[in-house]
Amino acid sequence: MPFAKAFARLGAAALLTASTAIAASAFDITDMTDAEREAFRAEVRAYIMENPEMIMEEAYEVYQQRQSEAQVANDADLIAKSADVIYDDENDAVYGNPDGDIVLVEFTDYRCGYCKKAYPDVQALLEKDGNIKLIVKEFPILGEASILAGRFAVATKLVAGNEAYLKLHDELMQARGDVSEGSLRRLANGLEIDADAVIAQMESDEVTAILARNYQLAQDLQISGTPAFVLGDQMLRGYLPYDAMVEIVAEVRKNR
Repeated sequence: MPFAKAFARLGAAALLTASTAIAASAFDITDMTDAEREAFRAEVRAYIMENPEMIMEEAYEVYQQRQSEAQVANDADLIAKSADVIYDDENDAVYGNPDGDIVLVEFTDYRCGYCKKAYPDVQALLEKDGNIKLIVKEFPILGEASILAGRFAVATKLVAGNEAYLKLHDELMQARGDVSEGSLRRLANGLEIDADAVIAQMESDEVTAILARNYQLAQDLQISGTPAFVLGDQMLRGYLPYDAMVEIVAEVRKNR
């Protein structure tokens, strides 16, 4: 028990400061005489009175641990409840190995600086591992420019297919500067994607419905920012460097 451990540490610390000492090497709270127990209690109380911040530190540590454990359990439950929508939406784009033993799901926004920072790390993970399937969910939440780019990307997937989407996604993740219909048109033309067909599809009910599902899913998973990842029964919110992702992937594989 966390509080029991904390109390034991306090007791040991108090004991080491006692003037009428019970030898620290022989400390056993279950094997004391009445006099020793009274002395011990007095020293613990005196130590706590002199070092009240220690109680606060221990209490906060326990609180943080319990909050973290509750969040992990809650995330696993949320993922289980939404598994079909997370993993089986045919409109999502797929990177990496479609038959990979690990499925990583990313919620992303093309105007998100941390998404752009995460992009090369995620690509390196897919390339070096070779057995990961990445599902990309468009989650444009950073204003009109991100919505424009997100709609254009979803429309590209519908009009030109997964491979065309991946090429566009790569370019948008590495692009700098403002996003506009003109810049998107030039980008699509450079990738030999029919920009007119994509732009005609952008405001369609189908694109709107796909983004609406992603927004609802993010809300159900308590995701409010980008990037955000689903990996196994874990939710990874925010940017993670390559080494951290490698460790988590290894942990997921090990614990299956």
